[in-house]
Amino acid sequence: MEEMQTSKGHNFVVGLDVAKAKIDVCLRLPTGKLRSKVVPNTPGGHEALVSWLAKNGCNQAHVCMEPTGIYHEAVAEHLSDAGFVISIVNAAQVKAYGQATGARSKTDTADAQLIAAYCAAQHPQPWQAPPVSVRILKALVARRDALVELRTQELNRQQVAHDSVRASIQSLLDLLNEQIDQIEEQIRQHIDDDPTLESQRKLLDSVPGLGDATIPVLLSRFGGPLRFAYTKQAVAFTGLDVRLYQSGSSVHGRPRLSKRGDSRLRKARTRCGMPLE
Repeated sequence: MEEMQTSKGHNFVVGLDVAKAKIDVCLRLPTGKLRSKVVPNTPGGHEALVSWLAKNGCNQAHVCMEPTGIYHEAVAEHLSDAGFVISIVNAAQVKAYGQATGARSKTDTADAQLIAAYCAAQHPQPWQAPPVSVRILKALVARRDALVELRTQELNRQQVAHDSVRASIQSLLDLLNEQIDQIEEQIRQHIDDDPTLESQRKLLDSVPGLGDATIPVLLSRFGGPLRFAYTKQAVAFTGLDVRLYQSGSSVHGRPRLSKRGDSRLRKARTRCGMPLE
């Protein structure tokens, strides 16, 4: 992959160590010098990061970060929308690179510097940000799942609750059912209003076992433009690829799923009656 260049022809690389509350930033200048900054992991912090990079003459760069649950997604999307090339790099590969190059310190600042060094040396493949329609669907699906989980918790409490609090639990259950119905209608309408998502929904609907609970989850991860060139890449993304455990002629462990991908996709798989193993 070609490195991104500014209009002056200089190359910039940025390493981000993303946490829930903050982002440690390492900007690698064309001279090899490093500049560091910490910004909040909030929309305002993401804007501040872009402004800081611009002040340092960096309007285009190859930005690398490790996947950190959901915490890296917003900043990755924001920087991608701002014109930066983004790579989501495997944490194990970055760690191995650090060991190979003799990295010793383990701090957030050092981690950002290591990610930047890995990016500059390895030029990992760019990540494609999902379109806005898929981002909205993903937010709606996540909200639905949160409400369903909360409803399950209240149903479990209701089974053992004292009579004095049953009315309160039922009142909350009624509200949750109403909210779930509303957001499921939003999900259906959002998919219907987007030609690409609607076409993909119809295709998935032809697969036995997939329905209204599972299809929106799949579309929220795979919907829109195709993200993978090969089926195996999509399988690995879900963590459904098989991990073999064999050594020599005597060790033959049972093959198991790697489970290194998106756990929410594997959870969706079980909704349609397909066990994980």
